[in-house]
Amino acid sequence: MTLIVPKISVRDVHKAFGSNVVLDGSTLDVAKGESLVIIGGSGTGKSVLLKCVLGLLRPDSGKIEVDGQNVIGLNGADKMAYMGRIGMLFQGAALFDSLKVWENVAFGLMQGKGTPKKLAREIALEKLNDVGLAPRVADLMPAELSGGMQKRVGLARAVAGDPEIIFFDEPTTGLDPIMADVINDLIVECTREKGITTMTITHDMASAKKIATSVAMIYEGKIIWRGDAGEIYDSGNAYVDQFVHGRAQGPISFGQGQAQHEVQKA
Repeated sequence: MTLIVPKISVRDVHKAFGSNVVLDGSTLDVAKGESLVIIGGSGTGKSVLLKCVLGLLRPDSGKIEVDGQNVIGLNGADKMAYMGRIGMLFQGAALFDSLKVWENVAFGLMQGKGTPKKLAREIALEKLNDVGLAPRVADLMPAELSGGMQKRVGLARAVAGDPEIIFFDEPTTGLDPIMADVINDLIVECTREKGITTMTITHDMASAKKIATSVAMIYEGKIIWRGDAGEIYDSGNAYVDQFVHGRAQGPISFGQGQAQHEVQKA
């Protein structure tokens, strides 16, 4: 029998900042082509877990592998090679204010892969078209765009290098419900058709339901539930049930999670 190696494998990952334990043995697998959405309250470890897999933070202990290869502590050419395989859509789009839209989209191509400027612009225009933005937008500055347009540019940048994996950090935060749905549709269109593996963190249950093939919930630094997206509202888990229905009463203590969140922000 052939063993199927997960695209992303996280095993017993721990991460603390001083006495504040944020990840406390997080474990999960993401299959190739899967769209995993991680839900959980503020301060439960979602962002820290994502940053550990990205390589922006180094876990205190545990194992993180991509295609069976360790990615913790990569440096130099190995780190560059790994980063070249992934894309990222940041919560606030994180566009460079001093660069034109097309230069933002093509930034990784030119700086990371040495793509010639003319070809990089052509690719940028193609990716902008993929997310529904007209060619005239390419030469605008980020400040001239609405929040929804900035998110689209961020998505175009995330897919510009044809990555194997894309990470999404609260992709619909700050958007009205209609634009949030547009972004969700674009994420599905830009990733599933290409078989890209995605890991998303979000509080937005409408977004989670639309873009996920599977959902995991993190609480107090551990993955406490994992299931298909269609099971999220009938999980049989009291923590998940409280979170997805937005109930104040239940096993989740708001005060504790909020206190941890404030420590992380400090």
